[in-house]
Amino acid sequence: MSADALLDRLERVKKTPNGWAARCPAHDDKGPSLSVRELDDGRVLVHCFAGCDVHQIVGAVGLQITDLFPPRETSHHYPRERRPFPAADVLRAIGFEVLVVMTAGAALLDSKPFSEADRERLALAVGRIRAAAKYAGVLNG
Repeated sequence: MSADALLDRLERVKKTPNGWAARCPAHDDKGPSLSVRELDDGRVLVHCFAGCDVHQIVGAVGLQITDLFPPRETSHHYPRERRPFPAADVLRAIGFEVLVVMTAGAALLDSKPFSEADRERLALAVGRIRAAAKYAGVLNG
């Protein structure tokens, strides 16, 4: 859908330097408080300065959120994202695995024997840390 299809359903539409302003259909708008902008890739952005959310706005004119986005080609294959996990999540996971390694190191320094389960958990922690480093691009192979 283009911005025109949305603008046709709005009242008091006027052109602005960055798009359009109109009355927000989601509340009793006295003046134009809705901003509409179409991006180069076909996405339509809407913002109500009175605080209405996008679901209320598009619902009030009989549209859905998906109508604000251009249709996607289903046959197109997008390249796999190189770093599919947020860095904060990866760091939290590594932080926990580092605690496992530190606990094992402290047990070694105290000459405490490792059980088979301890060795397996240590190996798992090391594997997870290596995998995180590989996904982050700081470790090859």
